[in-house]
Formats: sequence, structure tokens, C-alpha cells
Amino acid sequence: MKVTEHISRADKTLFSFEILPPVKGKSIESIFNLLDPLMEFKPSFITVTDHRSEQIFKRKSDGSFDRIDIRKRPGTVGICAALMNHYKVDAVPHLICGGFSNDETENALIDLNFLGIDNVLALRGDPPKNEKYFTAHPNGHNYAIDLIKQIEKLNKGIYEEEEIQEGVKTDFCIGVAGYPEKHYESPNPDLDVMYLKKKIDAGAEYVTTQMFFDNSKYHAFVKKCRETQIDVPVIPGLKPITSKKQLSGIPSIFHVDIPNDLAMEMMKCKNEKDTEIVGEEWLLMQVKDLIAAGVPVIHFYTLGKPHIVYNVMKKVL
Repeated sequence: MKVTEHISRADKTLFSFEILPPVKGKSIESIFNLLDPLMEFKPSFITVTDHRSEQIFKRKSDGSFDRIDIRKRPGTVGICAALMNHYKVDAVPHLICGGFSNDETENALIDLNFLGIDNVLALRGDPPKNEKYFTAHPNGHNYAIDLIKQIEKLNKGIYEEEEIQEGVKTDFCIGVAGYPEKHYESPNPDLDVMYLKKKIDAGAEYVTTQMFFDNSKYHAFVKKCRETQIDVPVIPGLKPITSKKQLSGIPSIFHVDIPNDLAMEMMKCKNEKDTEIVGEEWLLMQVKDLIAAGVPVIHFYTLGKPHIVYNVMKKVL
């Protein structure tokens, strides 16, 4: 079922989770172990991240170096299929521009269509770890809007190979990312929302936000979206903060602010157990406020310590 269908049929706030594929060489059991307790809450869907290749340099016998592309977390499509088979739940794969050609993207979409997966989250993706700025594949997309346009073309049966006539039409429901505190590369919030509107006009049907820790920023973001005639569902994304290291790590990596009240309470903590309690209470406060506001779905970034999400869900359901 499409994400938008889940939302349209619901009479209350739904819940969803996001996971990372395990690193190459690890078993999918790590995913099942993480999700097994959370499936008690019957999530409407689970999203699976995708990751571009990274470049490493390997020394040769003559002392020179070869530059090699490796993917440390392959398996997004396979994991989606495994989740659907194992849990009978809808899976939403991330599709990213970075590191993928248009043909590779099309082939992934064909595989997803064969598997009966009708949701995708279309993202530009981040720069490689060893690069400051995003670079696209030579035969790929620079921006998420171009990826959306390719998916929409396939929904109409238009393939990369012009020789394909009357090709099978796919029926993907396309989600995109939104940034309550604006994308870090955007000059200002107004322009950021304008670009989001262009992605909606190109065919995206819902928005999932970057994590935030101040609900007022989400509410202001939704208000700005509505004023810009963005009328699709805006799903808030939440992540528990459970350690003092995250006070500096999250802002530097994800370009979001930590509210002063939360930061000060974290700084008072003497051990890991105390920080988890503070993080859990803050997440619970966010969730209760968002449910009271009638948001369509609350999407949890479950990376790290899923038991915090479990504890919060137990208290609200």
C-alpha cells in the first residue's frame, strides 16, 4: 500500500521507522533484532536508507595507489523485500542521486516494481565522506527533482531506452525530504521551501522531514509550506538524543540545533543512564505534542538505541 493511502485511511496518527542496511559482511539478523520489539506497534511502513559508494586508495606493490569505489552498505532493495516477506509490512526504499547513473536508477526501479514495492523516497544524497561538495555520477542526476522526474516518466511507461515502446507503467508513490531548519546548502528558508514546492509540482506526494528537536520549528515549517501551496502530508522525523557527544555531533553532521533546555539537562547528567532518561523524556514530550497536533505520521530514526523509541511508544499507545 502507498504511504499516501495509509494516511488517507487513518483516523489517528500513524507511526513508521527508519533503518540502515547492515555493513557488508553482516547478517540481516541485525535488522530483525532491532525491529522485532518495535513491530509490536504495527508501523505503517519502514524506510530503508541507501548509500553511495565511497572511494578508498589501495597501495600497489610498486608503491603507487589505486582508487577503488566500494559500497559499505549495499542491499537496500533486498532488505525491503526481506522486510515485506518477514513482517508483512510496507517498505519504502531510499533512492539517491549520488553515485548512481540514470540506468542504474531505472534498473533499481524495475526491480522494485517486480517486487511489488510501490513507494520510494527520492533524495539527492550527501557528498562522499572525503569531499566537501556533492558531485553527481557523470550520467546521473544532480538534484532530487531530476530523480523525481525520472520516476514520474517511468510511471508513464517512458524508459531511458527510447527503443522501448509501450513499456510497462510503474505506479510509485514518491516521497521527498523537507528541512524545518532549512537544508544546509540553501541560502535561506524561503528559497528552501520554494525548491520543495518544485519537487511537489514535479510529482512528489508527501514530505518526510529531517530530524528536529524543537517542535515549534516543525509547526512553523508546515505553516510556511501551506502558505506556499504545498498541500501534501508533511511527516515529522524524530530521533532520540541520548548522549553528551550528540550535543556537538548532531549539529555538525545534520545541521540542526539542539534546544538550550535539552542541552542543559544533558550536561547535568553524570552517566549514560541519566542521559538516556533525559533523551527519552524529551522525545516523549515531542511525540505527545505532535499527536495532539494531529500529524499524519511520526517517523522515527531508530539508529543507535531503538529501546528509547520502544519505551516512548509504550507510553503513548
